[in-house]
Amino acid sequence: MEPGAEFDFIVVGAGSAGCVLANRLSEDPRNRVLLMEAGGRDTSPVIHIPLLAGVAYFDPAINWGYDTEPESHLAGRRIHWPRGRVIGGSSSINGMMYVRGQAADYDHWRQLGLAGWDYASVLPYFRRSEANRDRRDLFHGAAGPWQIARTHSDNPLYAAFFQAALSAGYRETDDFNGARQEGFGWHDFNVVRGRRQSTAVAFLRPAARRNNLQVLPRAQARRVIFEAGQARSLEYAADGAVRTVRARREIILSGGAVNSPTILMHSGVGDAAQLRAWGIDVRHHAPEVGRGLQDHLGIYVQHASLQPVTMYGWFRPDRAIGMMLQVALFGRGPAASLPLQAGLFARSSGRVATPDLQITMVPGLTLDVTRKKQGRHGFLIHVYPLRPQSRGRITLASGDPAAKPKILANYLGEATDRETMRSGFHIVRRLFAQPSFAPYLGRAISPGPDVRTDDDVDRWIQDSAQTVFHPTGTCRMGADAASVVDGELRVRGVAGLRVVDASVMPTIVSGNTQAPTVMIAEKAADLILGRAAPA
Repeated sequence: MEPGAEFDFIVVGAGSAGCVLANRLSEDPRNRVLLMEAGGRDTSPVIHIPLLAGVAYFDPAINWGYDTEPESHLAGRRIHWPRGRVIGGSSSINGMMYVRGQAADYDHWRQLGLAGWDYASVLPYFRRSEANRDRRDLFHGAAGPWQIARTHSDNPLYAAFFQAALSAGYRETDDFNGARQEGFGWHDFNVVRGRRQSTAVAFLRPAARRNNLQVLPRAQARRVIFEAGQARSLEYAADGAVRTVRARREIILSGGAVNSPTILMHSGVGDAAQLRAWGIDVRHHAPEVGRGLQDHLGIYVQHASLQPVTMYGWFRPDRAIGMMLQVALFGRGPAASLPLQAGLFARSSGRVATPDLQITMVPGLTLDVTRKKQGRHGFLIHVYPLRPQSRGRITLASGDPAAKPKILANYLGEATDRETMRSGFHIVRRLFAQPSFAPYLGRAISPGPDVRTDDDVDRWIQDSAQTVFHPTGTCRMGADAASVVDGELRVRGVAGLRVVDASVMPTIVSGNTQAPTVMIAEKAADLILGRAAPA
């Protein structure tokens, strides 16, 4: 990029939100847009073949490779946090499950004072982004850039799971993103013809040839530079040098729940005492920057299988090669999808009004157990609480913008989260006890049969629970003066700067966070450009 370059809009982070913004802001040829990404191009094959998502989580070439601080309620363990460092961001490495959450999630945001963020107001933005290949109703769009498809599978373990849920008293639901989330059914995925539909594929590629859009990979943002309280320049590192680029109108941080608050803090927007301790000039005292961290935490209840109907059979070299050829040539076969097709949204107790547990059937074992327990078929059910009450934080570890921040998720810090997780475990055990699983259910692998009492369960959860990769809330949107951004996603206390990504969620949504992040970016584009909201 030429020295002294200027753009109307600088978008920092080419992830789930950034690629959407780059597309929408550059639709008007009068807007000159720069999209900056710390990672490289999304050329790795592990990105685009759905079954390789488990590899993408841990590929250092496309991953920030974060880890939390020791988590006191998880036996002092550090939890690995994969976040995408590549064009497409975490949408290039995630599980591709398309879940919006519940209408009540967004109506709650409105109750917090955020006008225009209720479900009726955000539904048109979900529809705008979507090209759903299977659903034609008022909940779904058909003309958007993001292709979504309903999954299906003939694996008998899914049929056993559905029958078990029915026997346990749950109802079937046809669409987790429709009128009723609660119940069991098939998930939708942003996977079409055996290829991942990341936001880079869906939103950025169609816009990439526009003369008014420039994409700058391998350029890591360091800090925003202010002039008279206005965000005017962005300092970044590329090719071993530190450079700056100017913005005529706005700088938009879309780095995600870790990187956006980190950039804000290095820019002088954060807790004043902490910033001064690292030698950072304070531009605006904003103690909530980095606070309010929420994430989903899950457990895997795993059993050996009495029949060879699991993913274990795929690990034979000849079968693995055949699967890769099948998906590469024809876009179908086991590698063309992720084995997370069957799900259940349930309530942990009669005291909650809407589902607070997400449950997923997987016809295989975790990678960790597979490595340790070679030579066996097995399957699992994954469960996690949807609306955790525990809050963590992101803080600086250094005054160097290139240094990784400290992450303390504070998982299970609240007793209610421990109770909900325990209830989820017992629901899974009840599902496995149904007659439909009897032909398949072998011995318990994790936890073992010795885990019986609630204390046993709690200890096992502390020793085994893992992130579900949904960090949010570290740049909270709110109507109150203490919030980091206002209802139009403008950073309080300065001008010309917004945050648009999952970090702005005031409370985490009841499900996966990718689709809500795309929705936030769609709405943000209208807010930035001053366009009226759709009906």
